[in-house]
Amino acid sequence: MQMTLWAISENEAAARAVCAAFAAQLNPTIEELADIKCAVSEAITNCIVHAYGGRGGEIYITVTLYCDRSIRIDIRDKGCGIADVALAMQPLFTTDRSGERSGMGFPVMQTFMDALSVRSRVGVGTKLVMRKKLSA
Repeated sequence: MQMTLWAISENEAAARAVCAAFAAQLNPTIEELADIKCAVSEAITNCIVHAYGGRGGEIYITVTLYCDRSIRIDIRDKGCGIADVALAMQPLFTTDRSGERSGMGFPVMQTFMDALSVRSRVGVGTKLVMRKKLSA
């Protein structure tokens, strides 16, 4: 499944709902579905707030389901990029100077998914790949 959304706050809920609805084909538990929704929400919020600075831009989402009951969610933007991915993934790190952001987006994604990889280039954008194996 592929979709492209404009990076505005109203679309965060849409992305979460569509990814969860697509994942429902694997008959996940309620907890697994909640984990997926939370991770997607954090990833989309990062695109809106950090990649595009609230100015809008496109967010590209690809969701792939596998026969072994696993799911892969790729979320990509063409925003500002991340200069130091390892630093950005540390709990409580944020580039938000207003103090409204907790710096827990990546740690939350890591908690709810089995794997998270982040690739980014300054001025080019960022790609997240999240994976989760659902229970039998």
